[in-house]
Amino acid sequence: MPTLSRILPAGGRSAVPIRMIREGEDFAARLDARQKAWAEANGFAGKAGGILVIPSKDGKPQLVLAGMGRDDAPSLAHGGLARKLPKGLYALEDNPDNPDADLFALGWLLSAYDFARYREEKPEPARLVCPKGARRDDVLNQAGAIWMARDLINTPVEDLGPAELAGQAAELAKSSGGRIKVVMGEELARQYPLVHAVGRGASDARQPRMIDLTWGDEDKPKLTLVGKGVCFDTGGLDLKPASGMILMKKDMGGAAAVLALARMVMTAALPVRLRVLVPAVENSVSGRSYRPSDIIRSRKGLSVEVGNTDAEGRLVLADALAAADEEAPDLLIDMATLTGAARVALGAEIAALFTRHDDLAAALARHAAKSDDPLWRLPLWEPYMAELDSPVADTGNIGNSGFGGAIIAALFLSRFVNPGTRWAHADQSGWNFRDRPGRPKGGEALAVRAIFAHLKETFA
Repeated sequence: MPTLSRILPAGGRSAVPIRMIREGEDFAARLDARQKAWAEANGFAGKAGGILVIPSKDGKPQLVLAGMGRDDAPSLAHGGLARKLPKGLYALEDNPDNPDADLFALGWLLSAYDFARYREEKPEPARLVCPKGARRDDVLNQAGAIWMARDLINTPVEDLGPAELAGQAAELAKSSGGRIKVVMGEELARQYPLVHAVGRGASDARQPRMIDLTWGDEDKPKLTLVGKGVCFDTGGLDLKPASGMILMKKDMGGAAAVLALARMVMTAALPVRLRVLVPAVENSVSGRSYRPSDIIRSRKGLSVEVGNTDAEGRLVLADALAAADEEAPDLLIDMATLTGAARVALGAEIAALFTRHDDLAAALARHAAKSDDPLWRLPLWEPYMAELDSPVADTGNIGNSGFGGAIIAALFLSRFVNPGTRWAHADQSGWNFRDRPGRPKGGEALAVRAIFAHLKETFA
């Protein structure tokens, strides 16, 4: 795969110009007679996603017309041209009506992504001269982190189990000047009993572990990220059907997302003391698997009755959140491919956001809209906490009614975070189920760019 910096050079000669056209605009005056005839013959009208390559007399691309549609909202899609245009070098024409330069460049790079570990790589994507006004280093940072997360999610568990995920985190720490600790075995059972219980059914080669990465000066504001690292989820003894298991390599999408976010933070050198906690497990079936009706005492001391072994993500997150909360971080964010209920409510392209803090929700929503990285807040509806009542333990891990599953899961997590902690939980799919500009089908790190924008505003 070509390097990101090659796809987005800082300059270049003989670049083919890209002219952005808004739907309904009278753009004919900006074309010569031959170009106008070509546009009319091909019915180009500036509709969103429409592309027209106008050739020169020798047949080579002379000008690209790209449709912006009628919507003025910031859109990653406006730059999603890297795999649609012929191989070559292109440049965005200067125009006050152009889309956001950063988003355009980022959309280009994210469209150029190709997961080719197990097959022949696609031809090299088209290249883009970094647009005027775009912050190239920041764009390269974000795109590189998203590419990394996509690679992790797309890799099957055969090549990315708990050990390999820990190895990826260790490489990230080493390259960024961070420190890493991995807790396993009897120490894991003592410190993180829920993580150990969920992962103990896997083979010895795939032992559960807690990945604990730290970076930055201790006297800086404490930013802690927690990501669900279930490298594969069979459902455990409450076994998933084949149709529900086929994509479960993506169940570590939360871990991939927080590692991507951590990479962005460290590359940007934000003035924070960063901590990343990833409970890495494989939820497998064996004689050692944890069982429905088991009661496990968590790191926080709360006893948890297991109502369903396929609700494992919230269990491993609970111990990680409790550990994170012990050092009173200034901001605590967890990300997880947690519930199908969130997908039912919002679909796969919008991350569900839960937080007790209205100002934090508003800030994240603002950045989500500006960066075209959607989040939608759902309520932490306290009356539903009764759904988690257990007659034999402090809490159950699933609701009693079957309704409001995403809310119930978030409420369960909230029991492991002190009410005063500034905490947000993002429940996201980790997967693009269809090809879209800037968002190819496959693994995806949803909400990461929106959260990073908030972190830059908050800490930098």
